[in-house]
Amino acid sequence: MSDAAAAPPPAKPHALTGLEIAAIAAIIIVWGVNNAGAKLATEQLSPLLVGAIRFGIATACLIVFVRPPFPDWRSLTLIVLLGGPIQYGLAYTAYWLATDVSPVTVANQLWIPFTALFAFLILGERLNKAALVGMGVAFVGVAWMTLDAHALQDWKAILVAIAAGAAWGVTTVVARRTTSIPPLKMQGLLALGAFPVMAFGSAVFEHGQWEAVKAATPLVWASLLWAGITSSVLATTLLFWLVQRREAGRVTPYLLVTPVVSMLIGWGFMGDVLTPQILTGSAIAMGGVALVALAERGLRAGAAKA
Repeated sequence: MSDAAAAPPPAKPHALTGLEIAAIAAIIIVWGVNNAGAKLATEQLSPLLVGAIRFGIATACLIVFVRPPFPDWRSLTLIVLLGGPIQYGLAYTAYWLATDVSPVTVANQLWIPFTALFAFLILGERLNKAALVGMGVAFVGVAWMTLDAHALQDWKAILVAIAAGAAWGVTTVVARRTTSIPPLKMQGLLALGAFPVMAFGSAVFEHGQWEAVKAATPLVWASLLWAGITSSVLATTLLFWLVQRREAGRVTPYLLVTPVVSMLIGWGFMGDVLTPQILTGSAIAMGGVALVALAERGLRAGAAKA
C-alpha cells in the first residue's frame, strides 16, 4: 500500500461555534459604528484633534500592557508611526473631508490588497493569480464608485482614505517580520505613539480646538469614547481571542462585512446618498477585497486595526 493511500484524509475545519460567531458579529458592529462615529466626530472637531482625544482615551486604558520586551526599535518605530499618527491622521482627515461616510469606508478597505502587494514587494512573498485579480477588481470598483456624480464630490476624501489604507498595508507587512506582539500591547504602543504626535499636530496646524471641544455634543463624546474604549480595547480583545482559536484567514473574510454596517448607518441616519453606481462600485470593490483575503489565507488579521 502506498504512503498516499495510507495517509488519512485531511481533517475538515470545525464549524464556528455560536460564541465565535457572536464575537465576529460584535467586531463587525463595533467597527462599523466606529467608522460612522469618526465621520460624526470630524463634523464638529478637527481631524487631528479627534485622533488625539481618541488615543488619549486609548492610552489611559492600554498603558498597563506597554512593557518590555520590545522588538527591534527600528521596526517598532516604523510600525508605531505608520500605524498610529500617519494612518489614523489620514483616515480622520478623509472623514473630515467627506460628505458621506460610505465611499470613504469602502476605499479604506483597500488596506487588504495593499498588504498583499507590499508583502510581495518588500518581503518577496508569493502573489498568486487570484490575489492579483482581486486587487484589480477592488481598485476598479473604487474607481467606478468614485466616478458617480454624487461620490465624485468626495474624490479628495477617497484618495486620502486610499492613502490611509496603503499606510496600514505597509504597517502590517513590517509587523510580519517583527517579533510577534500581542494585539493589546500593540494597540497600547500605537496609542502611546499617536497621542502626543496628533496632539502636537493639532496644536500646530489646527485652530479653534477649545471652542470646538466646548461646543461638542454628547453624541460626539460618545463616538470618541466608543473609538477609544470599545473599538481599541474590546474589539481588539475579541479579535485576539478569535485568532488564538482559529487561523487568521478563517476569521478575516467575515470582517469585510464591516463597511455594510457603516453604509447602512450613513444611509439611515446621516443622510448618505447611495446611488446604484455607488452601490455597484462598492460591491465590486468589496468583492475584489474578499478575493484577495481568501486567496491570501496567510494574511494576519488586522488585530490592531480599529
